[in-house]
Amino acid sequence: MKGDGHEDHPLVGHLVRDIASGVEGRLMAVVREDLPTHTGIPRSTRRAYIRPTAGGREVLTAVANVEPLGGADPGGTSR
Repeated sequence: MKGDGHEDHPLVGHLVRDIASGVEGRLMAVVREDLPTHTGIPRSTRRAYIRPTAGGREVLTAVANVEPLGGADPGGTSR
């Protein structure tokens, strides 16, 4: 893990697709963040930040929603 909650991920810097929104772009970061809940106990989550190739604001999505473009699977496993 890198500083400030940033994590190493094999797709950082590569072109990816957010399967939830269909947005395609470059994966800029994977970050572990603690989110507040109604109970007052934070919930830890991993978020992916994608910079769209078409421009605009970075898209925030769950890491599980990120897939490489072109069918490559740098993790060596298929979904």
